[in-house]
Amino acid sequence: METHATQKVEEKLFQNRYRVDAGRPHIRIKDAELCTHQCSQKQCTVCCPAGCYTQEGNGKVVLITDGCMECGTCRIVCDEHRNLDWEWPRGGFGILFKFG
Repeated sequence: METHATQKVEEKLFQNRYRVDAGRPHIRIKDAELCTHQCSQKQCTVCCPAGCYTQEGNGKVVLITDGCMECGTCRIVCDEHRNLDWEWPRGGFGILFKFG
């Protein structure tokens, strides 16, 4: 009987590398007040697989793009408000996938 080693998704993601483009985030929240006061579900804080979005105790959504996998999930879940400026990172920056 053949056995397969199992590895958690988090362990696989840890093998990828990310090159931060200091001072030039490729995603920005357009209006932080809109996130705080008009977005009731704050889906970005639970849907982002890299955990780039967090919600503070006062309801404010904070975005740190370091580690972003450029999957586009945030653009999909923020479709109602369209409150993101999203672009690809400059060449040589962003996620560097180890396995393709």
